[in-house]
Amino acid sequence: MSSIGYFTFGPLTLRDDPARDPCYTLVRRESEMHEYGGTGDVARREMVHRHMSNEVTSLDIAALCLAEFPDAPWGLRLELARQCWDESRHVAALHRRLVELGGHPGQFPVSVFEWNVTAAVDNLPGRLAIQNRTFEAGAMDVVGGLIRAVREAGDAGTADVLEGILADEVHHVRFANRWIRQLAREDRRVLLKVVLAIRFLSEAVRAFQEHDAGVNAVGTALPQFADRIPAVNVEDRRLAEFSDEEVQEILRQAGFRALGTELIGHEPS
Repeated sequence: MSSIGYFTFGPLTLRDDPARDPCYTLVRRESEMHEYGGTGDVARREMVHRHMSNEVTSLDIAALCLAEFPDAPWGLRLELARQCWDESRHVAALHRRLVELGGHPGQFPVSVFEWNVTAAVDNLPGRLAIQNRTFEAGAMDVVGGLIRAVREAGDAGTADVLEGILADEVHHVRFANRWIRQLAREDRRVLLKVVLAIRFLSEAVRAFQEHDAGVNAVGTALPQFADRIPAVNVEDRRLAEFSDEEVQEILRQAGFRALGTELIGHEPS
């Protein structure tokens, strides 16, 4: 039986869903989502709605880190507080754009999977590794492609909003990279926490995908695991201070091989 505030999914113990306004329908499987694909009117509304929800979740996670790790270095706490401010601005900008596109909050189901996984980890380096260095770094890859797609579709307004968000996300990933490296230099055990956190994330992703149907709630085919990884946004990952080796390895090893090599001094086994 899971503890209060947590739930079990197979062998995994995850954090219970955060509070959301009654208008939202929370789902836990990708097959329950309404992602349409393409750049049609409904598809763009759903995409903006989904990203707005994800930004709320990112805000929740950063705020939770501040609340649950009061003894973290002041500089890191300051970065997390600034991230809360950034994410709140992102939510406001995406909400405005959603309304401009004829949508409204709660129009589509949303997932808080990032919270379920990240908030279940009991240490700050692990949370930074999952949320900032993995989820938000992955968002840089996704958003980079979305900006091009919606601009080509003639939606300059949405592209402009996404470009502003992307600039902030680069810094959120960069400060996590810097602080993980700093904390690991002070205590090599931090690397083990990072590795275990990423392994936990991988297990959660695979567990949820194994229970998904072949299509989502609106009939869009779900990609296979290998097809879910977007093209790497090389330029922004470098701005976020991923090394060239990490960029080259990112699709296969989630970017952590070079971090271990840099700190340990040899190629990890």
